[in-house]
Amino acid sequence: MINKRLLIKNLLAHNDECSFYDKKRQLNLHTREGKGKFLKHICALSNSNPTNNSYIVVGVEDESNEIVGDDFFDDSRIQNLVNAFLENPPKIQYENIPFPHLPKDRVVGLVTIKPNNKVSFFKKGIHTILANSTFKRVGSNTIPTEDKIPFSKQNIETVISIENNSRNSIAHTLEGVLDFINLRHKDMYAKHKVFKELFVVCWAGNKKKVREHTYYSRVDIELINEQIKLFYSAQDEVSIEYNENSFIITEYIPLGLNDKTSYYPLEKVSITFFDNGYYKIENKMLFEPPIFNKRMLHHIYNTNKALLSKMEKGFILTEREEKDLENLPSTLMICYLNGFENAKQRLIDAKNLLKPHPQVYLSFKESLRVLRKMKYNSQEFTDNN
Repeated sequence: MINKRLLIKNLLAHNDECSFYDKKRQLNLHTREGKGKFLKHICALSNSNPTNNSYIVVGVEDESNEIVGDDFFDDSRIQNLVNAFLENPPKIQYENIPFPHLPKDRVVGLVTIKPNNKVSFFKKGIHTILANSTFKRVGSNTIPTEDKIPFSKQNIETVISIENNSRNSIAHTLEGVLDFINLRHKDMYAKHKVFKELFVVCWAGNKKKVREHTYYSRVDIELINEQIKLFYSAQDEVSIEYNENSFIITEYIPLGLNDKTSYYPLEKVSITFFDNGYYKIENKMLFEPPIFNKRMLHHIYNTNKALLSKMEKGFILTEREEKDLENLPSTLMICYLNGFENAKQRLIDAKNLLKPHPQVYLSFKESLRVLRKMKYNSQEFTDNN
């Protein structure tokens, strides 16, 4: 079992960017350009490593190699994006890896690209990349190529050696459990559960009981063996269930027009552990958007547009407008889900205006995360994605 934190350290310590490894300060999957760049690197790394894993590390400064982290990214359906644009797509996995020196809400992203042994190429264009384009890695560069046969297998021994040096140990597991419960979450309800005498899951959160159900907020859940953060939220309500074989997380999101007192189930994540040392993560989208009165939404949508216009001009907001600003991300999302097609783009365009307001910006990121989950939940993508 590979300790993913050790793997990242070994990748950073022993290799500059090369034909099996790339690093990024952050990913941008909100734009066609960002998606195109990400897909190009996936295509190139897969083609250049037909029989061994290749990796992208997210949250690292390019020049200094400093680990600065990035936002927790829980979009398990990123595979759908790869499948939509690439022919012979590799299987990929995005994992969130905590590091002790980073804040609780920051992690290092690890993209693992599984060996494919087939040449991947774009079956449809995106941004400046044309259909039928294919790419490979030469050193640290991703370049176009016309080759249609599997590429070099020169990285096999190097990658296997790095992975073997990143294997987990009992010491790492014990230290991870103690650190999680006694240090990082000593002020919260924290617990651990061992599955199949091999896997250790730790979770922490603020616990509350509503009727016969127990919920947690500010939840942090980690698979200690592999140093993977399975779930993190600074706000949401989460229910947790487990049995001898599975650990189940159901996430709820607060939504409302003038407040957030109504909770809607968003997604269920089931982690099933097997006796042979493997585990499987399955995601089921539960979210059904609430429907509101269109006349009321028109008023709220116009109010939000006027508020953003005032911010763009640098005017000082009134106390009432400050309150409206707190709800702006969620109300624009509700408008979009109720048929206001331009509301999503207005929300995305407001990013820089909302950044100076930490709580509002947190709500902004949460709203985009929900919208992204809903989009990737569908198997259908168009050229406008």
